[in-house]
Amino acid sequence: MKYSPWSQDAARVLLATLRDEKGPVLMALQLMQKEFGYVNPECVPLIANYFNKSRADVHGVLTFYHDLRTTPPGEHQISLCVAEACQAVGARDLEKKVKAKFPDETADSYCFGNCALGPAVMVDGKLIGRATLAKIEEARR
Repeated sequence: MKYSPWSQDAARVLLATLRDEKGPVLMALQLMQKEFGYVNPECVPLIANYFNKSRADVHGVLTFYHDLRTTPPGEHQISLCVAEACQAVGARDLEKKVKAKFPDETADSYCFGNCALGPAVMVDGKLIGRATLAKIEEARR
């Protein structure tokens, strides 16, 4: 996936689009991640100042949501469902293999709503059912 390079100026432009929103902190963090691929820690004071929140408030939201990342993503993004239905059909074993092979690209996630076809994995936004390491490798190409 292609992302814009991080800059404070670009982040400020994005924040301006949320000026009239209620409860904008989570939306701002999601917008940063969508644009840059991750939430640069420098966003915390920018968002706090822009929306008149404390840095602790913004940091709390950032660290509460597991889908928000504070480091740049790898070349591909792989999310593995680790909810109960996928665990029951081997998600944890698959998770170990995938994290060993692609450590900078992998994140745990929760239910994708594809329980009947577990283990479910998302590679660069594409959902894969009955995932195997081979299917994940193919999706990365």
